[in-house]
Amino acid sequence: MYVQRRFPLKGVLIWTKREIIFFTVFVTLITVLYELLDIKWLQIPLAPVGLIGTAVAFMVGFQNNAAYDRIWEARKIWGGIVNTSRSLIITVRDSFYMHRSEATKEETEVLKIIANRHIAWLTALRYAMRKKQLWETSYEVGKKGKASNFEYNIPEYMTTLEEELEPYLSKEEFEYVMSKDNKPNALISLQSKHFRELTNEKKLWDFSLLNLQQMLQELTALQGKSERIKNFPYPKQYGSIGYHFVHIFMWLLPLAIIPFFASSGVKIAEENSIIGEYFVWFNIPFTVIVIWVFNTMLRIGLAGENPFEGSPNDVPISNISRGITRDILQIIDEDPANIPEPFENKNHVQM
Repeated sequence: MYVQRRFPLKGVLIWTKREIIFFTVFVTLITVLYELLDIKWLQIPLAPVGLIGTAVAFMVGFQNNAAYDRIWEARKIWGGIVNTSRSLIITVRDSFYMHRSEATKEETEVLKIIANRHIAWLTALRYAMRKKQLWETSYEVGKKGKASNFEYNIPEYMTTLEEELEPYLSKEEFEYVMSKDNKPNALISLQSKHFRELTNEKKLWDFSLLNLQQMLQELTALQGKSERIKNFPYPKQYGSIGYHFVHIFMWLLPLAIIPFFASSGVKIAEENSIIGEYFVWFNIPFTVIVIWVFNTMLRIGLAGENPFEGSPNDVPISNISRGITRDILQIIDEDPANIPEPFENKNHVQM
């Protein structure tokens, strides 16, 4: 999925509003204890906290870079699936009537079978990528694709794989695919077997078979790369350490900033007694902003660790797959009435 907003900062504020409220209450409470209840020992030097903040910034930056690399690699993989899918169907179509102006009715039916089987492969792959893993806990999404009060659609959670695959496969192929653990791999195997049979029947050239097999190998490689990202989590020693370091920094920061504002208020009181007397309370917005920045950086990294999880920040594999499906059906001149519509995007979220 991918969020497109006209006002990105507003979206981030909505995304982190619970944390902002908690930080505000927390910093206000510490300020009340320090200033009104006169608990002056509730403080620590600013310099050590600053050093901790520097270390935390490096750690969070490393985590965000690693998470972005996973997202970007996933997007390149599915970009490769788009290009290879189009090339596969175009090559099959043109290989049938290389020496004729148009294909025969039988060849048109065979082309349709191959195209539908490839659409089934795309469908099975996107469902495999949406399967929930144990470490994917950032977003708990229900059947209607809701996370908290932010609504968006995840097609793979609204219909079953069986319902999506059945229209594109024969009864025998459907039963064969559903009996296998790795359904996308089973569909690639059926496709390869079919190409071999067409070559044996002299409906495809041996050179065409070689070219098509290379494309199937490319699709298999892209599927494997996608599965590698899905099935291997971001190393938790990095994610956990970054999470704990950020929270240690957030808990310590008010204890260092509040005394600094209090001492500054004493100096300001020499020029303006009113502002100087209440200057310590100005630490609240400044402290909350600093904590919010670090927390938001942390959340961005956590949200990008699993690019197929189904969050609003993930790779929009559902839309990509549906786009390829429409392209393939238009390539084989399918009746427009039989071409599925693009998925509906809610709240500007591509799925």
